[in-house]
Amino acid sequence: MDFPSFTASPPRFVSVEELMETAKGVTNMALAHEIMVNQAFQVKPTELPEGSWERRMKEIMHKAFWDCLEAQLKEDPPSYGHAIKLLAEIKETLLSFLLPGHGRLRSRIEEVLDLPLIQQQAENGALDISRLSQFIVGIMGSLCAPCRDEDINKLKEITDIVPLLKAIFSVLDLMKVDMANFAVSSIRPHLMQQSVEYERNKFQEFLELQPNALDYTEKWLEETMKCLREAGTDDCTAASSDPSPLYPLNVHNHAYLRLLKWDHASDPFPETVLMDQVRFQQMQQETDRLVLVSSVLLIVYTTTGEAISGLPGLMETLKNTVNILLADMRAPSFSAQEALANIGEKLCVELSQCLSQHGYSPFSADRRSTLKGQVLATIQPDNTVRKLMDARVQTYLLAYLESSQHKTPPPLPGGLAPVSTELKDLAVRFSYLVNFNKLVFSPFYQKILQKIFPFTSNG
Repeated sequence: MDFPSFTASPPRFVSVEELMETAKGVTNMALAHEIMVNQAFQVKPTELPEGSWERRMKEIMHKAFWDCLEAQLKEDPPSYGHAIKLLAEIKETLLSFLLPGHGRLRSRIEEVLDLPLIQQQAENGALDISRLSQFIVGIMGSLCAPCRDEDINKLKEITDIVPLLKAIFSVLDLMKVDMANFAVSSIRPHLMQQSVEYERNKFQEFLELQPNALDYTEKWLEETMKCLREAGTDDCTAASSDPSPLYPLNVHNHAYLRLLKWDHASDPFPETVLMDQVRFQQMQQETDRLVLVSSVLLIVYTTTGEAISGLPGLMETLKNTVNILLADMRAPSFSAQEALANIGEKLCVELSQCLSQHGYSPFSADRRSTLKGQVLATIQPDNTVRKLMDARVQTYLLAYLESSQHKTPPPLPGGLAPVSTELKDLAVRFSYLVNFNKLVFSPFYQKILQKIFPFTSNG
């Protein structure tokens, strides 16, 4: 992850070695950070691009190796040089999968895949590779994750030795990935403190090379403070209208909310949250979608009145309709006006059908026109309903940040019930990301906040 370069402070000349070491450190820091903040993080098999030179070369080399193995085994008498090397590699891989409590299984693998004995059997023409392969498949079956059971069953159906060994290696590669992911999930709870210290130290090293590497972070916090003092301006969050006294923690939490309103095209992102810019951007998109969905549904129920309130399943049906038509909201080709016009039309049809089925008066042309016009009006950021729902979403996210210390989730503001599941999920991820960022960069934030609040020592 590359941090932006700055020109405010005098440049410091560093060696190529220093730069390379720093780049390596930042790369490692980014990986450690990804493991901690991405609960869905998974190691994935490396796949070379289709048609690439590297992929073609790898395929040619692999084919040459397996063709050579097949030729050796067809010799009279067979030559087992390549096969024994493969068995040694398989043995090493199987042993690497074992846990400390697998003593008996370790002994069994050592006994059956005894390489000196296998070499002796090969020299005496008594080596049974088919039997060893079946033993290997059996051990793999006892060690693999349940998701690999089908792969293991397919191995048992292969009778030719070379295709079987080839397939064994393919499944072993998948099992290595499975074990790596199991290790990541197992150690993640124990990595928190080490990861916090590691990221903090790496950023400190970077800061020593780039003394102005907190310029944008300072600007971010200072501008948050300014817009909170001038509460109600467009540059601050919709949750900033509370006239309560300002404290460092209050300003800091509002600063994170501002990241969900960021103009990524023109404003440099603060350095301390730069590794999570994509995440904050995705959350910003999720927030915008939830605001629009809740706005449209509020308009529907306000326009239609009591006739549809309480009808089972209707809210979910209307919500699904809106979600489907907003699915491509962030695609370059997406037209908000066209999507909202389609939503208005579709909702009118569904409401008419629903009212008819339940014996209510038909959905009149005037009401349909009013509904479609109000839905289309939400395209404007300053639309009254949209601003209201945006403020409520922002208020909920801020309250969730403030309540995360007490483990008690805040009450859901009115009008957000239809999107409660998605909003709560977003709040959990947003809060986790923010709190981890605070842990890592707390010393840096404290210094900046002390400058903003010169008479306050806590941040």
